[in-house]
Amino acid sequence: MPIHRWIIPKGYLSAEEKGVLSEKITDIYEGVGLPRFYVVVFFVELEGHDFYYGGKPAKSFVRIDVEHIARNFGDAPVAAKKEFLDKYEAVIEPWIKGRGVDWEVQIKDICDRDLWHENGRSPPAIGSVEETIWKKENRPVPDDELAAIKATL
Repeated sequence: MPIHRWIIPKGYLSAEEKGVLSEKITDIYEGVGLPRFYVVVFFVELEGHDFYYGGKPAKSFVRIDVEHIARNFGDAPVAAKKEFLDKYEAVIEPWIKGRGVDWEVQIKDICDRDLWHENGRSPPAIGSVEETIWKKENRPVPDDELAAIKATL
């Protein structure tokens, strides 16, 4: 599950913009094989007196904090990491660049997959039939239902 926390000044994005941006971020991960429901995007709106950048109220600063849980880069070459970050920056550009804000993106890519649960259980192994079913269903599929679906394959 990638979790995206957009820490933004209050009123920076409309509800419609948040919806479109969330879809675009989700598209990135679907494009590399993750189920869409794995992608979580939070918009945390803060008043100027709750958010400081360089010791001053942050009226024009956006912090984007991303945690990779379902997949991570591991020992991937730096070029692969840069390619992903460049793709992410390109996707978010309409909501950032040209809007008079400074921004920071940080991807935290070290997570123990064994410490992640969906609806109280560990997600299926990467690339497994079970994960393919979860992706197709776009939700965590309970074991009994999972067995029934597998029996029809």
